[in-house]
Amino acid sequence: MKILVCISKTPDTTAKIAFTDNNTKFAGDGVQWIINPYDEWYALVRAIELKEADASTVIHLVTVGAADAEPIIRKALALGGDEAIRINAESQDSFYIAAQIAEVAKQGGYDLIFTGKETIDYNGSSIGGMLAELLNLPYVSLAEKFTIEGTTATIEREIDGGTETNTVQLPVVVSCQKGVAEQRIPNMKGIMSARTKPLKVVEPTAVDALTAVVSFDLPPAKAGVKLVPADNPEELVRLLHEEAKAF
Repeated sequence: MKILVCISKTPDTTAKIAFTDNNTKFAGDGVQWIINPYDEWYALVRAIELKEADASTVIHLVTVGAADAEPIIRKALALGGDEAIRINAESQDSFYIAAQIAEVAKQGGYDLIFTGKETIDYNGSSIGGMLAELLNLPYVSLAEKFTIEGTTATIEREIDGGTETNTVQLPVVVSCQKGVAEQRIPNMKGIMSARTKPLKVVEPTAVDALTAVVSFDLPPAKAGVKLVPADNPEELVRLLHEEAKAF
């Protein structure tokens, strides 16, 4: 079985957020970059677990990004990927990114494509669905549990108020979230072997982006706390109604 895991570079959750170029670009100077947690902890680790159950499984990693994304994908190789592909392009457009990955997937003949449910910087949750459409493959999102028997995958996914169980024939695109696997950290053997694992750089295919960022805005600063005496509930109701607009 061949598995393709989509990897994205995102700022660490503790990074200070700022913007440049008239608030159209994220200011990346001095930022600690990490593998998007949903890609690493769930999509990649579940792929590794499948390989541990079947040694013939091959795991390829793919990312869309410039050369500064290579340390991130090397870490993913250290966790357990067999080889990696970096598509030499940068874009904030989901369709453009999905189209680049789809081109790699078409050439690779993968049985299973894993993505994280979303990236923690843009929260778009759109790559998996677009990728499946471009490849004309079934798509199951928000997987909390993934098992496979032969060429049939059984996937439990989160829905409003409960879970849903799906069965689907490979190949399939699946987005993963908490529950599908448990976080791991690279060991020394993995870190050392990652240095020599193949990392192929390919040029992007010609695709027109469909969206562009007009501007970013930081959330408004939090206002000070107002304390209301316990014996004055009328004032609390007034503040909730007139200032907090709670009802």
